[in-house]
Parts: sequence; C-alpha cells; structure tokens
Amino acid sequence: MFFLTGLRQIHDAYHSSLGLPRWANHAVMLVQSVLMMNAMHAVRWNHLRHHRLCLAEGDVEAASAQMSAAGALLYGPVFPLRLLATAWRLGDAATRRWIALEFGAMAVWALAAFALLDIWALQYHTMAMLAGECFTAFFCVWTVHHDCPRDETMARTSRWALANAVFYGMFFHIEHHVFPAVPTCHLPLLARRLEVVVPLLGRVTP
Repeated sequence: MFFLTGLRQIHDAYHSSLGLPRWANHAVMLVQSVLMMNAMHAVRWNHLRHHRLCLAEGDVEAASAQMSAAGALLYGPVFPLRLLATAWRLGDAATRRWIALEFGAMAVWALAAFALLDIWALQYHTMAMLAGECFTAFFCVWTVHHDCPRDETMARTSRWALANAVFYGMFFHIEHHVFPAVPTCHLPLLARRLEVVVPLLGRVTP
C-alpha cells in the first residue's frame, strides 16, 4: 500500500500537479527517493520524456511495452538502472545534481537502517521498496501500454472500479496522456467526461 500510494503521489509531483510550489515538488521527490529507494529525479526525467516521445524511439520508460508479460517481469530489475543511466547521461546539470543528492540521501538511510540503528522494520521497508521497484516495468508500464500502436491509441484505460480503487487510479492511463496536468484524484471525473465525448477511449482496456 505504501509503495502504491507513493507511486501516485510522486507521479503528480513529476507533473507539478500536487498543488505545491515548484521547490516543494522537488522536495517531495527527494523525500520519496529515500522512502521508495529510487532516484526520483531520474524517473521524472524519463517520464516527462516518455510523454513527449510516447512509444517512439528513445522512449526508455516504455521499453517493456514491446515485450511479453513474462519479458516485462524479467526486465524489471534492469528497468530502474536503465532509467538512472539514461537520465544521468542525457539529463541536464540540475537533474544530475538532484540524482547525486538523492543517492547520497539513500546511502545515509541504508547505513542508518542496516548498521547504525539496526532496526528490523526499517530494513524490511528498504528491501520491500527495492523489490517494488523491480516490478514497475510490468505494473506501471506494460499493463497500460502493451500492444498500443503509437499512431493510434498510445495507452490503455480501465473502467473497472475495483482495479482503480486498489491501484489508486493508475489505470486511467489514456486520460493521463491526453491531459497530463490533471491530478490523479481527478482522473475518474476526467474519464467520465471523456466517455461522453470520445466513448471509444474506454474500450482500450489493460
């Protein structure tokens, strides 16, 4: 639950749709980098590029969309490393500074959890977050983009209330690509409005 809610919160921070000042969005990403054990400014850089290129060449975030489900799961541990390497290599100086700061903060957290404090709950949380990151290529990318041609419908959506409740609206994905600035909490309303205007959108399901 923590990982899923963290994913949705950090995603809104990427798009500056938390209703916070610019500096506060960066602060949220820094804190969540430690709590979720990934450099969120690296993920943000790739995610915003994903919105520009969506499924085209150079869209590193969407690489698993072209794989089978099993392939996306096996690719999972490589995915965060590839995002990091791409953002570090192609990102600007500010992005690299944030990534370096986030890795430093994560190192301090890991040192405290496993050596200085030796608290089992913190150790479990850290390992659980690292494991969660290994499944994002499947759950956050493959499920919402597989078999979607770039020149037609680039993403999928779901009207299944249970799935959207469990995954906090993550599967309203074509709605997100059409209007990326809309906060996650308003995606159900956006979906209902789009359903009236473009009913075909609701048929491209995960």
